Amino acid sequence: MTFKKLLNLIGIGAVLFAICAAPSTNGAAADHPAKPAEKRVEVQGLPAPGTYGIDPDHTFAYFGARHHVVGLVRGRFDKVTGTITVSQDLPACVVDITIDTSSISTQNTERDEDLRGPAYFDVNKFPTMTYQARGIRRVSRSSWTMDGSLTIHGVTKVVPLTFAFNGSFADIKPARVAFHGSAAVKRAEFGMGARDNLKELGGLLSPDVEIQIDVEADAKSPAQ
Repeated sequence: MTFKKLLNLIGIGAVLFAICAAPSTNGAAADHPAKPAEKRVEVQGLPAPGTYGIDPDHTFAYFGARHHVVGLVRGRFDKVTGTITVSQDLPACVVDITIDTSSISTQNTERDEDLRGPAYFDVNKFPTMTYQARGIRRVSRSSWTMDGSLTIHGVTKVVPLTFAFNGSFADIKPARVAFHGSAAVKRAEFGMGARDNLKELGGLLSPDVEIQIDVEADAKSPAQ
């Protein structure tokens, strides 16, 4: 084979390779049909005015409680219900949350039973804890706060709750919204943990229990 013929063969091979390797628009469309555009979540300062019912299956209340001052025990409550009312008149915004105290879980059966007992939540006498607040104010561009009444173990204290609106799913009927909130308390102020380092924890200036709550809620009715 002459050198010239070899070059011609190489050239033809290169062209065939380029044709085979080039992506085919029609083939790609056939093998990978166009996917529908992903649903976008529109995040704004607050959701549309109205009343929203909390979805217990997609709402989670967590806590972290100091143990012997330096340790930390984490847990959650599995049953959360309530409503959230959003209004353009910020003082008219309302939050009403109820938590089933018997649904506490720290992933330790013995400890959970102890926490349900008289020394802590005393669930037979106080089956629920509640948080009720009216009126909100802006803290930053993306966060708000409210001063609500937290009732635990028969004791009610005003506890600030800071929250952020995470967005809404307007194309879901009814419309669904999501929030994340946080607060902090001292359990000694609610008469809990008397035999559990109460003297040390009661002397702390900072709260010894941190609370986090993630809420999804469905629209129940438009604002009046």
